Amino acid sequence: MEWLPEGHLAYFILEVVRELDLGEIEAAIQRKDPRGERPYAPRMMTSLLLYGYCTGTFSSRKLERATYEDVACRVIAAGAHPHWTTLNGFRLDHREALSKLFVQILRLCSRSGLKTLGHIALDGSKVPANASKHKAMSYGRMKEEEKRLSAEIEALLCRAEEVDGHEDKKFGADMRGDELPEELRRRESRLGRIREAKAALEKEAAEGRAADLRDNAAALRDKAKERTASAREKKHATTMAAKAEKKADEIAPPNDDDDDPTALGTHRVAATLGGMPKPGAQRNFTDAESRIMPRNGGFVQAFNAQAAVSLDQVIVAHGLTNDSSDAPHLRPMLHRVIANCGEAPKILTADTGYLSERNITECARMGVDAYIPARKSDAAKLVAVPATPALITHWAMQDKVSSSRGKKIYALRKVIVEPVFGQIKAAMGFRRFSLRGLGKAAAEWGIVCTCHNLLKAFRAKQRLPLMA
Repeated sequence: MEWLPEGHLAYFILEVVRELDLGEIEAAIQRKDPRGERPYAPRMMTSLLLYGYCTGTFSSRKLERATYEDVACRVIAAGAHPHWTTLNGFRLDHREALSKLFVQILRLCSRSGLKTLGHIALDGSKVPANASKHKAMSYGRMKEEEKRLSAEIEALLCRAEEVDGHEDKKFGADMRGDELPEELRRRESRLGRIREAKAALEKEAAEGRAADLRDNAAALRDKAKERTASAREKKHATTMAAKAEKKADEIAPPNDDDDDPTALGTHRVAATLGGMPKPGAQRNFTDAESRIMPRNGGFVQAFNAQAAVSLDQVIVAHGLTNDSSDAPHLRPMLHRVIANCGEAPKILTADTGYLSERNITECARMGVDAYIPARKSDAAKLVAVPATPALITHWAMQDKVSSSRGKKIYALRKVIVEPVFGQIKAAMGFRRFSLRGLGKAAAEWGIVCTCHNLLKAFRAKQRLPLMA
């Protein structure tokens, strides 16, 4: 008798993974030292992890326990019981390769009859990081704590000399108390962590200020190319752009990711004109790359998870950033859709957070019919302010969204993309990242999106050839 009913999710995942290209994972395993224990089969480990994420078992400890207690996990593991450290190590070592399975599963969804192009809806959601917001400290507080701890350590060292001198006379030169050095170690350790975080925050602030200057320089150069600008205005814009670029190079070198159209922007630390952090700039000691973000009227230590979704609620592109705003990520997400699907979507809907002149212009340039409304409060103000190129663009977009056709198209957005985040958080149970750091969390978000699509293909119940 079969342990599981025919058509069970476990069998579907085993069938799919059997056809996936796991060459990158297998090559990484082959490069390791062959001495020691024989590794578990990568297809079994991949199947087990994917099944865990599909069913809300994200903890490696719980997944190991499931190989003893859960029938489906016992079937997938074929009687093996990988230790939780082995499962976690496999996920960490191959997180990028596991995340890249997204494109292969996306093709499976397409062959299963699910729509992956046409109307695409874009949205972002703040997903809590594996860190507490109470473990964050502002730059101003760091400077105060650095001074306070330095003074306390100096005082403790003076006290230590006095105590040592007293105890040398009383007990001999080879005796000493342990409580004072322990007190020193605690303070020195905390001071070291604060100084390390302070230096990292200063580096991020410098890079952010330099990036702002380069953006300003690019805008000035665009202004110098405008036909309506006078010769004097063009010369002034060119001169100011050169100065801005020179200042940016003095503060920090350019980022290599600036030329990558698919790279999502990252949070820029609030900085002074000279590139130093402002007193309110914060850094978390548990996950330094996560950020405090607004969510549902409160604040959480989180990452901003982006997803571009098709009419059949298939995720066609995903991304993760520590920048809480959405507008800067529309362009790279569009490029990711093109990279994954081979072409740009015909229609794009996104909420007010994505509205900007640059995004509207970029969509038009790429031949994408975009519908991005203004906030209700801003829409009322559009008619009461002087016309500028940016406002004219916003007026045209608002008229487009407000038209009878625009209302029908934009109304689809909330039934396309918003349920996907609900399915991921409520049905799959993914409400918090397990991994720390932007790179690791981004790979985990990729695995989550892959499993969401895997479930969509499973529910499509079509038995077409799985992989080409």
